[in-house]
Amino acid sequence: MSYIPNNTIRQVLLLLVIVLLALVLFLQLQSFIPALLGSYTMYVLLKKWMFILTGKYKWKKTLAAAMLMFASFMVILLPIVLLINMMSSKINFAIQHASDVLNTIESYAQAIETKYNIEILSEKNIQQLTALGTETLPKIVGATFNSITTIAIMYFILYFMLVEGRKMEAALHEWIPLKDENTLLLRRETNSLVYSNAVGIPLIAFLQGVLGLIGYLILGVNEPVFWFVVTCLASMVPVVGASLAYVPIAILFFANGMTIKGVIMLAYGFGVISTVDSVFRFWLQKKIGDVHPLITGFGVIIGLNLFGFIGLIFGPILISIFLLLIKIYASEFSATKNKLNSPT
Repeated sequence: MSYIPNNTIRQVLLLLVIVLLALVLFLQLQSFIPALLGSYTMYVLLKKWMFILTGKYKWKKTLAAAMLMFASFMVILLPIVLLINMMSSKINFAIQHASDVLNTIESYAQAIETKYNIEILSEKNIQQLTALGTETLPKIVGATFNSITTIAIMYFILYFMLVEGRKMEAALHEWIPLKDENTLLLRRETNSLVYSNAVGIPLIAFLQGVLGLIGYLILGVNEPVFWFVVTCLASMVPVVGASLAYVPIAILFFANGMTIKGVIMLAYGFGVISTVDSVFRFWLQKKIGDVHPLITGFGVIIGLNLFGFIGLIFGPILISIFLLLIKIYASEFSATKNKLNSPT
């Protein structure tokens, strides 16, 4: 009769306790996951400069971390905060004047219905649209305040990552139960993917916004800077992208009787602005981090569902790491390879 060794029983019990505690901690702290992922993204972007300041120029770690955090906030996050504030004011205005907006849309729809003898908006559709707007817009405002809280927590975590960066990386290198070469591969690929998405996605969004702004100025769109902001933010949304900005502008042109401008806006949006999203987004990310376009597309959708806005960056990374782990598993535990590599 065979017995299970005591050491194996102890190991299994310890692993069960670890998994149970990890599950409890995850359930209690899952709301902080976006902040953690954001801090890791910022750490990957800033750690090179942190090591330069502390190593080459002999700065104190606390001073170097504070300086880099302030610089990153001014260069990266301050514009985002200002844009969010601008969008919030517009959303609040839309909430306060929702009836006027709906009346304008209804009047234009009725004119089209009378002219072409078709039904666009029924009473039921108008009620559903009103309910949707009433339900959705406050959520957007609430998400704005949640984003501010997430940014504050992100910087709190980032400070300790920067100050204890080398110790953190050394500990992770020691704890990960993989061969040294596979551990280094995992770290290198993860950092490359983070850099690719963190740089590529905002760059493409800004480029689309600039192209949109040029068109808005030429066509005489009211408040072009506001629509530039909307275009930048909308371009990060999968599938529909920047069309969330230029299609409403075209509708406004049509509603005001400026049919030619509306047609030009649609042609310019689909022909020029969306081309940047369709071509250069995938090209740039593949150029920087060798990310396949399908991974980028599906990753953005998955990431938004899991992590919210920060999922734009970490969605593609999750899929890429999943595929990388399969490759590492084959390298670590493939029986055929181990047999070939074992000494005879």
